[in-house]
Amino acid sequence: MQTIPTIDISPLRDPAHPDHHSTIEAILAACTDIGFLSITGTGIAPEIVDQVRQTCRNIFAVEDASKWQQAVTRENYRGYIPMGFFTPNDGSGSADKYEGYKLHHEVAPDAPIRQDCPLYGPNLWPDELPQAREVILGYWQELDAVADLLLAALETGLELPAQCLQQAFRLPLTNMSLLHYPPQAPDEPGFGIHPHKDTDALTIIAPDPVGGLEVQTRDGTWITPDCPPGGFVVNIGDMLELWSGGRLVSTPHRVVNRSGKQRYSFPYFAVPRHDVVVQPLLPALPGFERPSVHCGHWSAEIWRTNWPDEEASEDTPELGTLHDS
Repeated sequence: MQTIPTIDISPLRDPAHPDHHSTIEAILAACTDIGFLSITGTGIAPEIVDQVRQTCRNIFAVEDASKWQQAVTRENYRGYIPMGFFTPNDGSGSADKYEGYKLHHEVAPDAPIRQDCPLYGPNLWPDELPQAREVILGYWQELDAVADLLLAALETGLELPAQCLQQAFRLPLTNMSLLHYPPQAPDEPGFGIHPHKDTDALTIIAPDPVGGLEVQTRDGTWITPDCPPGGFVVNIGDMLELWSGGRLVSTPHRVVNRSGKQRYSFPYFAVPRHDVVVQPLLPALPGFERPSVHCGHWSAEIWRTNWPDEEASEDTPELGTLHDS
């Protein structure tokens, strides 16, 4: 059965470290086998993660009427996502059991890049929590550095030109979701989040102590990442799978919260700059066929088709699906 390894990534910071090369090999092996790994040695203090988790609790404890005033809209996919607001685009009609708060790469209202792509802009922040912006964006900056380390490792492991992946994430469409999953009864059907593949390049998440994240192995078994305290779970998204010509694996996963406790999560989704076109940088593996993806168009389509009355068109990228590749 496939397993999810735990890897200390601290040697990545020093090319002269005796474990530098073996760390890259271990990361590449995990990303080509199951597409998930747990990482330690990030340099992110546990106190920072605790502060973000408490900020999430505080955000979702804000009065519902106030949260609704900041609800996401078709014109601005930022802010509050009410419980049951979206149903999966799989025809099931069964809403996922979470409420969320959507944040995107933060730029000033007058940032020039907003003239090039309307997906950029300032985020909405709860008026009741003036410190939330500083806490979340500080954590976000730490994760940017971790993502950069991992991308550099994958460049080396795949024998790609230096910086070819990293440069795609300057002024990115990277985003975060703050998520609250109420407990499900033991016999309650449905999911916190239904089985899916991530449509980004790379996802980084600090696991909630109550658990609930499950990863599907190639034989269909669902397993739980064994992530040590202070560690993070990382997974490959469809964009890196595409960049690698199918070598890196984007793997289905889901959330089921039957812990009896409230679960809070805040995944970070690394997405390239709006004008980046993702296409294989290596010859595609036999049987791997996927059209290239324009990141700005892809992102706009992902947000648009979240509304149940919006249908995918012929040029909607086939990402986030559970088809075999």
